[in-house]
Amino acid sequence: MTTSHAGWTDELARARLHFVTGKGGTGKTTLAAALGLALAREGRRVLLIEVEGRQGIAQLFDTEPLPYAEQRIAAVPGGGELRALHIDVEAALLEYFEMFYNLGFAGRTLRRMGAIEFATTLAPGLRDVLLTGKIKECVGRTESDGRHTYDAVVVDSPPTGRVVKFLDVTKALTDLAKTGPIRGQADGVVRLLHSGETAVHLATLLEEMPVRETVEAVAELDGADLRPGAVLVNRVRPPRLPARSVTAAADGRVDASRVRDGLASAGLKLPQATLEALVDETVEHAVRVAAEQRAREQLAEADLPTLELPDLTDGVDVAALYDLAEALTDQGVRL
Repeated sequence: MTTSHAGWTDELARARLHFVTGKGGTGKTTLAAALGLALAREGRRVLLIEVEGRQGIAQLFDTEPLPYAEQRIAAVPGGGELRALHIDVEAALLEYFEMFYNLGFAGRTLRRMGAIEFATTLAPGLRDVLLTGKIKECVGRTESDGRHTYDAVVVDSPPTGRVVKFLDVTKALTDLAKTGPIRGQADGVVRLLHSGETAVHLATLLEEMPVRETVEAVAELDGADLRPGAVLVNRVRPPRLPARSVTAAADGRVDASRVRDGLASAGLKLPQATLEALVDETVEHAVRVAAEQRAREQLAEADLPTLELPDLTDGVDVAALYDLAEALTDQGVRL
């Protein structure tokens, strides 16, 4: 069996576009934000993009809902900054009309008529082409001195079940124009997404369903010639038992008398009911630790760099995001 690589690789450090996906409930939005903060260290400027319309980034950073505009959302030690953008599909389509067809006024008229919703319903692939097209524009944008506006762009992406369809713009194009500006723009998106500048990271928990979906998503990304990045294992809790004791404890083999004697030698005398509850808790903990070890072994089959983030028992606030960013930095995350 292959083993997962620890930490961030030099190859990932060269990427400028980072998608973060994961099964619902794995904390992918939190990890996308933490990754953005980690990459913005040492004076970097990073853009964090949201594409699903949930305003999850604004909630995380405790700010007003994000407009369709890039705005500073956090300062980072060392002079870096994190900006955020909520991509509105309707606004992105109007932007396309204006950029490529000089139809700003007509576009606004179309919006009033509801034609934009009609167009994205008629050609579902158009939505993803618009979203990824705007992402490409942010990645490629340069300043007057020729430097990129953003050192990196991080995208809080659709969940694993939809991410390949979202990123596989080539297939989306079969339903759209064969030529013209939108086709040309989309071809540029395809080149970017399939290049070494792009990595797709997978958020997961050490639980059976998220791990299985992660491994399946890696295979699907490989099949679409999209590059999986790192596995971000969220909410990792430290084991409280020696490794040699886990198997026996998980099978229910916990010697209550030894536990009682050990506590007594430490000056603790517990009622029998409390001792029994402690033994039950030990068994439950061992069962969880054993299941997490099996999950790690299954993740190792993906043969990807793996980073672990601690379980935040007090919930996620802005301070916790910085703590998670620091944990990523400690595991080598950099540009």
